[in-house]
Amino acid sequence: MAKRKRANGEGTLRQRNDGRWECTVMVGFRDNGRRKYRSFYGPTQKEVRAKLRKYQEELAEGLDTDKLWSFSEWADFWYEQHKDNIAPTTQENYKYTLRILKEHFTDRALRGIKPLDIESFLKKLQREGRSNSCLSQCRGMLFQIFHKAEANDLIRKNPVAFAEKLRKRGPEQTKEAFTAEEVRTLMAELPEDRIGWSIRLLLGTGMRTQELLALEPKHVAEDGSLIQIRQAINMDKGTAKIGTPKSRDSYRDIPVPENVRYCVRLLREQAGTYLWEGKPGQVINPKTFRSYFKKALEAVGNVRVLTPHCCRHTYVSQMQALGVDIATIQSIVGHADMDMTQHYLHVQEPIRQDAIARFSAAFGGSNTPPDFSSNCKIVPLSILSNVHKRNSGQNSGREKLREVP
Repeated sequence: MAKRKRANGEGTLRQRNDGRWECTVMVGFRDNGRRKYRSFYGPTQKEVRAKLRKYQEELAEGLDTDKLWSFSEWADFWYEQHKDNIAPTTQENYKYTLRILKEHFTDRALRGIKPLDIESFLKKLQREGRSNSCLSQCRGMLFQIFHKAEANDLIRKNPVAFAEKLRKRGPEQTKEAFTAEEVRTLMAELPEDRIGWSIRLLLGTGMRTQELLALEPKHVAEDGSLIQIRQAINMDKGTAKIGTPKSRDSYRDIPVPENVRYCVRLLREQAGTYLWEGKPGQVINPKTFRSYFKKALEAVGNVRVLTPHCCRHTYVSQMQALGVDIATIQSIVGHADMDMTQHYLHVQEPIRQDAIARFSAAFGGSNTPPDFSSNCKIVPLSILSNVHKRNSGQNSGREKLREVP
């Protein structure tokens, strides 16, 4: 059929002999000066036009789909497009993972990376002793990088989707948390100063350290009964700055237990611009706070020296032990979904013992083992085998063996 010339920039649209529609547009010039064209195909004119518009929009955003992208080039481009969707603190973790990927795949052609290459890379990390978490993060980021490339027609299919998953090695690492006895010790023996009040508050509310350090007096009720989370510390190239909370669900009002409300009141009374400050009017670096935290725990003794974030794990676990439902815990700690809350749970040994005690109570049984009489004989396995064969021949094995002669 004859070609139909369209408006400037929309190329030439025609229907092919096979029934499909084709739109051809000039996209530049080759090295030898000749014109360079690109064609788009689809079952309808509307679909072909949509493909052309998408291509032109991507060009305007700096995405050259005609370019032979290397892995490093595309990974950097993907990150720049994606980083606005993640929290600044998470961006630092992304950069670390991205660095691992780029060190391995370097300038390899994006479309030349196959599922076997993905498997080989992950096995290499495993041999180097990388954690299961690191392997999971690398695979997850690779999937996102190649998924975006596939969506933009840079590759035919996502190689990560066809790469076999590695079996995790070693026991699953559990989140550390203080025991109930350690919590009681800390509540009683921490110093009555700013760091002591803050640790008690972390244990009693489950808030993140970055949220505590970003608190201003206006975020705290005068009687210490409520804390409003409206901002958090974000790290930008090692510098602590005020930013947004981790997720939408992190914006919340936290009810404060009565036994630690005095800590909130005292922190509020002694605050400057923030409850915690480095220099006057400036937020403190979380690294500095962690140093204070460690020294305070070492001074207490009789407790493990864990990290500030373990107070958050502890809060979730202890609330579960007290019978609080997961949905309520989730709303207080500000998790985006219930799966994350469950990931934080630490099943306490008393709960486990209570569970098996409930089984015994429900299904009966006795703590006293059976009293076998002296007439009970130990029968050799060979005799049991012969008896079983004889009984099987007589009743096809439908009756149970009742007596051993």
